[in-house]
Amino acid sequence: MKKLISFLKKFFSNPGPPDTGPDAETLRVEFQERYHHFKMLLNANNRALEIMTEIEQALSLKRPFGNSFIRTKSTAITVSLLRLLKNLEQLSGGKYNALYKQFDDICLNIEQIIEQKKEGKDERFIIPISSIDLTKADLVGSKMANLGEILNFVKLKVPAGFTITARAYDYFLEHNSLQTEINRRFVSTDITDMDALFALSKDIQKLIIESPLPEILENEIHKAYHDLELEMGSRSFSVALRSSAMGEDSAANSFAGQYRSELNVRKEDLSQKYKDVIASKYSFTAITYRLNKGIRDEDIFMSAGCISMVDARSGGVMYTRNPLDAGDDSIFINSSWGLPKAVVDGSVDCDLFTVTRDLSPRISFKDIKEKGTRFLCNADTGVCRFENTNETKDQPSISDAEILELTDLAIRIEGYYGSPQDVEWAIDQSGSIYILQSRPLQQMEAHRHNIPEDTVQEAGRNILASGGTTIFPGAVSGEVFILNSPDNMSNFPNHGILVVSQALPIWASLLNKAAAILSEHGTFAGHLANVAREFNVPAIFGIKNVCTLLKTGDEITVDSSRVCIYKGKIDLPAQEVMTGKTSFEIGPVYNILLHLSRYIVPLNLLDPYSPDFKPENCRTLHDITRFAHEKSVEEMFSFGKDHDFSERSSKQLFYKVPMQWWILNLDDGVKEDTHDKYIRLENISSIPMMALWDGIIAVPWAGPPPIDHKGLASVMFQSTTNRALEPGMKSAYTERNYFMISKNFCSFSSRLGYHFSITEALVSERASENYISFRFKGGAADTRRRIRRIQFIAEILTEHLFRVEVREDSLVARVEGYEMDFMTERLNILGYLIMHTRQLDMIMSNESAITRYRKKIDTDIQNVVLAKS
Repeated sequence: MKKLISFLKKFFSNPGPPDTGPDAETLRVEFQERYHHFKMLLNANNRALEIMTEIEQALSLKRPFGNSFIRTKSTAITVSLLRLLKNLEQLSGGKYNALYKQFDDICLNIEQIIEQKKEGKDERFIIPISSIDLTKADLVGSKMANLGEILNFVKLKVPAGFTITARAYDYFLEHNSLQTEINRRFVSTDITDMDALFALSKDIQKLIIESPLPEILENEIHKAYHDLELEMGSRSFSVALRSSAMGEDSAANSFAGQYRSELNVRKEDLSQKYKDVIASKYSFTAITYRLNKGIRDEDIFMSAGCISMVDARSGGVMYTRNPLDAGDDSIFINSSWGLPKAVVDGSVDCDLFTVTRDLSPRISFKDIKEKGTRFLCNADTGVCRFENTNETKDQPSISDAEILELTDLAIRIEGYYGSPQDVEWAIDQSGSIYILQSRPLQQMEAHRHNIPEDTVQEAGRNILASGGTTIFPGAVSGEVFILNSPDNMSNFPNHGILVVSQALPIWASLLNKAAAILSEHGTFAGHLANVAREFNVPAIFGIKNVCTLLKTGDEITVDSSRVCIYKGKIDLPAQEVMTGKTSFEIGPVYNILLHLSRYIVPLNLLDPYSPDFKPENCRTLHDITRFAHEKSVEEMFSFGKDHDFSERSSKQLFYKVPMQWWILNLDDGVKEDTHDKYIRLENISSIPMMALWDGIIAVPWAGPPPIDHKGLASVMFQSTTNRALEPGMKSAYTERNYFMISKNFCSFSSRLGYHFSITEALVSERASENYISFRFKGGAADTRRRIRRIQFIAEILTEHLFRVEVREDSLVARVEGYEMDFMTERLNILGYLIMHTRQLDMIMSNESAITRYRKKIDTDIQNVVLAKS
């Protein structure tokens, strides 16, 4: 009987707090130090996770990016991780310093991926075209390498000249320390802002153009020009300076029209025009092209071809096969009077000739346009546009014999390369044909399908215009945006229909946003046409008066396959003319970030209770953040567990509930410090404590549940045989109800009866830092009933979005990363459960009682606890 009386006294009463332990000021200082490092760690963790999200979004093609993005994000995340590790070291006293080795190893892998760079072994600044072939593409660029190949192996005529190599470009940048400054400007620019990109382009080009050429390089360029004078036997000729960058004119990336070519350049202007050409690496169109194709800036070394000008009577472009139909082996020749600039720029209409490939090729189609202008060389002003005022403007720009001669050259070039080619050519005043450029021609499979008759009829009733040339097939709807000047490009909307007068290369910068392109002029051999096909953008060129027929804001449907424009939105069948990965997704920048992300984003450490949850198993930066965050919470949590507090260190809460609640203000948890031994609720400013308290008092506790004789016997047996239940065996802190508080932090330790709970919470306006940790253990009943109560509580918490781990009769629950309102509601629920699940272990063998209490708890939470929050 004495044991029973003793047990009941202990069970239903709470002794006063002991008078031992450190003073409050010492604890405050220690807590503030820990709290500072904890918040700094959370900030670093949050920033690292944000960067991981940005990397994942970039890889999912939700945003464009260049190599500056990779460098910036890699640097930022490693800096954040280093800060995180430093603060964890301070929190734990260096307990987890083994993480530094994993961090260093991962950073080394990241650095090796980023710093990959092709180093050229050939140090020459100048190479004559007679010494160039495809093996020198890394030094002279694909354009000049192909021209050298055609001269030296296909044995066709090309203009005499030389290449200013990529090594010369690199030397120029090194001499003026330009690359570091260019990288800095890219890093500080928002590449998704078109206006910012315009400004960046102008600034970098100006920086390059105003930088002096190294004397040794300038001397070599002029010596090569002098040698060319001797070869040509004339001092009155001029040259063309043409870009020949790494990767330009390749099968995947044409860079058509993205870099600059300077025509009719005189000796005295050579140095300045060379800088203009290499500066065009940073033209607005070139920057956006690289971004949209996923090409690293530092992978593009600019070389320049310096070739003698052809005094062209006619010029143009020929395709050795149909780019829109891989099954069509016809040869397509686009031609105009004068230089081929008119054809490739898309600024005027040109003649089109189709030649059928037979044993004896024959001209199967002619489309002779009115060619009102031509581009010619002028001795004083360079290349000029002249009006055609005589009868030649309506005549074919090349003869039938020249068409067939060009056809023969096209077949020879395609036969040599073994693939379809896009060939630029010119015919001089004497009738000699010169090859100016050859690059791989991309083709697609023709796509044909039947359209339902009712759709055909609807389309026919709504037709606005028809005719022109299909550049890329497709059917799309959208709003018209008429663009007359590059100054208005930044206002072009996503998924708009781009409508222009001339198919200029500058419009290629909008191909990542445009749903379709319509142009009054231009041919499918022009630069913009090539890039439109690379980006799979439906386009029609040569639609007469389209800029006056339409107005900005009109909703139309473009069917480029049938060269028709319809009023309004018409649901035409989608045309899948290409499949597989996008050009950006197979680009080198994308692949570098993809490779890099494998050391950053994957999370391998999932279970903090697993024996594998340790520093040496961190294989990614995400693993390190996960491990560090988990351990930082444990270290903060241990502050509450490892300290005993005396009555002098804390104040007792003045409240009507007949229980003892003690409060230790660690920082700014109260509105006003007082010397009174009691503290009132209205003086408490701690957000998480008040949320927890609101749950504690939301529903008055009705007392312990009715205990049957088996339940009482179980409790008595455990009380008299299990010394772990004796209050004297625990620390003073775990025997009392203690709040350690600051404004946004609360650690609450409670012992009510024979169960123990510790709640810790950080709640602020920064959702990413917010967390709640709840631990519950113990009880006076037998093991089976205590386990059943733990499961009972776990089910409730899980329903309210806690992450719960249960081990026998102990429970750990966590919730984190939510907004303040959500977190305070979870604390309301915890406060309620702390009060109302005590002593429930005694009835955990009675199914009807369990059901009844569960229903009551659910009702209380929904109708009272959360209703009040």
